[in-house]
Formats: sequence, C-alpha cells, structure tokens
Amino acid sequence: MNVEPVTKVEKLFEWIDEMALAIQKHKDITYLEALAETGENLLDLEIKQSLPFEEKKKLEQQLKEEIPKEVQKEDVRKSFQLAVIKGMKEAVQPHHAMTPDAVALFIGYLAQKLTAQKDTLTVLDPAVGSANLLSAVLNQLSQTVVGYGVEVDETLLHIAYVLSELQEHHVDLFHQDSIEELAVPPVDVVVSDLPIGYYPKDDVAESFQLKAETNRSYVHYLMIEKTLQHVKDGGFLLLLIPNTMFEMDGNDRLQKYIKEHAFTLGLLQLPASMFTSEQFGKSIWMLQKKGEGVKQPNQALLAELPSFSRYEALLDMTKQIDKWLKDQGFAK
Repeated sequence: MNVEPVTKVEKLFEWIDEMALAIQKHKDITYLEALAETGENLLDLEIKQSLPFEEKKKLEQQLKEEIPKEVQKEDVRKSFQLAVIKGMKEAVQPHHAMTPDAVALFIGYLAQKLTAQKDTLTVLDPAVGSANLLSAVLNQLSQTVVGYGVEVDETLLHIAYVLSELQEHHVDLFHQDSIEELAVPPVDVVVSDLPIGYYPKDDVAESFQLKAETNRSYVHYLMIEKTLQHVKDGGFLLLLIPNTMFEMDGNDRLQKYIKEHAFTLGLLQLPASMFTSEQFGKSIWMLQKKGEGVKQPNQALLAELPSFSRYEALLDMTKQIDKWLKDQGFAK
C-alpha cells in the first residue's frame, strides 16, 4: 500500500526525485547532474528541459499546484539532502560524501554561539560539495552573513548554487582547487568536513609548511594550513576531522604549526554509533586564530558527544558547552 507524503520535506523530495529521474532518463546524464537541473527548474518555477509531453505536463502541474508555497529554508535543504544522498550512492567519485545532518546542525550551533557578539559575518567552506554543511550553518546564524564555497567538482558546485539560491543565502561559489588557489577575502569562520587523503599536485604542495617530508602530502593538512591563512585574526575554524588524524605521519609538525598560529578551543568526539566502525570515527575540532586580544582558553573543551538520538543527554551536553562558552567570554 502506498503512503502519501505527509510533510513538506517529503512532498518536495518526491517531486525533486521524480523530476531528476525524468531528466536523467531523457538526457542520459547522472542523477546528480539531473538534480542540479531540477534545482534550476524549481528556482525559476518552470521546466526547461525537452521531455515527453505528458510527463512534462504532469511535472509542471505538480510544480504549480502541489509544491508547498511556503517552504522553509531547512525544508529545502533537507529535501535536497535526501536527493543528493541518493545520487551519491550511484556516484563513483570517492569525494562524493555528505556530512551527516545532525553533525551539520551541531556545527551550525557552535558557529552561532562562538560568533554571537558579531553583527555581520563571513563564512567559508573550502570543500563545499553540495553546500549541505554550509547551508545548515547559515540557516542557524541570525547575523547578516556572506558565505563562500569552493569546490573542484562542477556537478556538486551546480547543486550548491541552486541550493543556496533556493534558500536565499548570499553565497559566492568558486570552481577551484582550494589548495592551489583560494580567491576569497579573509573570513570570520571556516567550516569544513575536511577531505581526507593524499594531494596529487606535488608542485603545489611544495610551498606549504605542512607538506610531506617524503612521498605525497596529506590534503587535509594542506587545507588546514591554507584556511588558517584565510581566517581573520581572532576568527574560528570548525573542522570535521578523523579521530586518527593526530596519529598520522607529520602530526608533530601539524601540532607545532597550530600552536604557532591558533588556539585549540575544543575537540568534540562524535558518537561511535554514527560510524560503521571505530576507525571511521570523527570529531569536531574547534580552533581560534591568534590575534590581538585573543587568549588561550583556561581549559579546552574536550568531550565525547552522546548519541544525537538521546535527547536528554544531548541537552545536558549543550548546557555544559553553553556554560563553557560563557566562561570563556564567547557567548552573551
């Protein structure tokens, strides 16, 4: 028995998915490429592709009559997140992955708390992907915000564009390798689910302090160095890192580099239940770039987060984090 979608997110996803599948079939492109075109259709409220008459007529009627008129930004983001996850299952590129929704929202909560005393903000994701993490963060910030996203994959960048436009975020997107070139102004906050692995361009890595002494350099080390250069003095970095990062080759040089340029505010280990095995576990690394008036916290915030499904335990943890932020002078 078929169950009709009941929420705005489900209803919007159903149309997005049906539209993307139709475009994928008739244009012989990937689901993710079709999803980007679907976003353009939703943005302009018209179907631009050449589809069979009856199919196009049905989708146009749904677009005009069935898509909820008042869709919140988070509903749009979550609908597209579901579609992007579906598309990534067919994608073969190893970098096609998405930050879990609860984690993206938690990083947004941290960004909001750390920057509560600012009226305007600039936020950068140097590996923006489909902009799910960046969008989740921007949706939680109450200030006037300009976002920047950098992505080497053209299809994901196209999705990031339509997703940002649909949510009415002011986001400037760049089709670049953010390690080789990062054409953005200094920003207040960097958020990123760091890509993990080796960086293929040895000639580019050569100019970095955190390049490997032998063999290939780690892309995540280089991205940390690059983004630290693009954060304003006193600015913040909220990075999703593997728990094994501090055991990797060159960790001693990474730690030395961080001590020279930033303070570690905290390290929040994500629940083990989120990952298929312990070796894939991740943490949120909170950094603040050194600058005038910036002090090392009395005590770094080190914690293992409870399961995001355990509401009471998570509420208790956020209260502890709120108190720590107030004690350090971040939150109002």
